[in-house]
Amino acid sequence: MAISSIHIVGGDAQAGTYILRIRLKADTTLQFGGFKKGKLISLPVGDYTYVGSALSEKGSTSLARRLVRHATRSGDKPPHTIREDMIDRFAECGLGPKNPLPKSGKTLFWNVDFLLDLQIAEIVNIIAIRSPERLESTIAGLLEHDADTQIIEKGLGANDAPRNTHILRANADETWWASFAYSIQENFSN
Repeated sequence: MAISSIHIVGGDAQAGTYILRIRLKADTTLQFGGFKKGKLISLPVGDYTYVGSALSEKGSTSLARRLVRHATRSGDKPPHTIREDMIDRFAECGLGPKNPLPKSGKTLFWNVDFLLDLQIAEIVNIIAIRSPERLESTIAGLLEHDADTQIIEKGLGANDAPRNTHILRANADETWWASFAYSIQENFSN
């Protein structure tokens, strides 16, 4: 079973929860902003997941705008390759405004921003769940306890959910990702 690069499930809400699959093309050491006082964290080449939410029905914290923001890098760095497909796909299914691009560039704010701003990191898959219900911690918990994921640093990416970790390493193949997307659709569709 193959997974499309952009998988959208749920009703017609403009808010939701999402899972990013991020491919790191080279080993690196990174500070995730002020996380753990700027601790340098080693990240080996491979895939990572990030679980996030955007629970506003409009504005910068709506689902489409948040996802497009994640696919945008700061300054004059090129966006993630998936960004144009995201914009097209969101327009097709009525997710977000006509132009979901950030209005004034991108400032690094969340832990994941520091990873996504690297040109050696690329978003390769997105699973978006259109629902105003807060599902972020539930999904992060599922990923934390999956045998094919590992916690890089406890609490990473989960400033608003202190018992969770939202950025995880994923030692998984295409079959696992497709199965995970299917499981999300079965369990979290309206």
